[in-house]
Amino acid sequence: MLSSTNQDRIGVRYYNPHTVSGLRMNTVWDGVFHAVCWISVLLGLAILYARVTHERRRVWGSRVLWGWILVGWGLFNLVEGVLDHQILGIHHVRTGPEQPWWDAGFLVLGALLVAGGHLLQRRGAPSGPEAPRATGRV
Repeated sequence: MLSSTNQDRIGVRYYNPHTVSGLRMNTVWDGVFHAVCWISVLLGLAILYARVTHERRRVWGSRVLWGWILVGWGLFNLVEGVLDHQILGIHHVRTGPEQPWWDAGFLVLGALLVAGGHLLQRRGAPSGPEAPRATGRV
């Protein structure tokens, strides 16, 4: 999670990632990051489950739900790409001579996920207690 590139813009002191202490530092903070992410996901799923009291199949098969999931994934990529790759310079998708192209591709992927998710959720039918029910009659 933290980089030892010595080129970041947040003042992380250089450490050698090939030493035990450097590896330990990376591992601890990577674990903290992943724990926070998983707790956020579990909290979101708990809130979603609490709101879904009937017609669960309709909700889980909903284009609205999956569209918003794609929007969230894309927004995460955009925020992480701009903040970590561009502004803070903590790490990059892939280092080397093609580094700017990899970072740009990551941002384009995020934008495509947001756009695709938005289109998908707009085409979906609303679900929930206030949503109109299909009666099968014309």
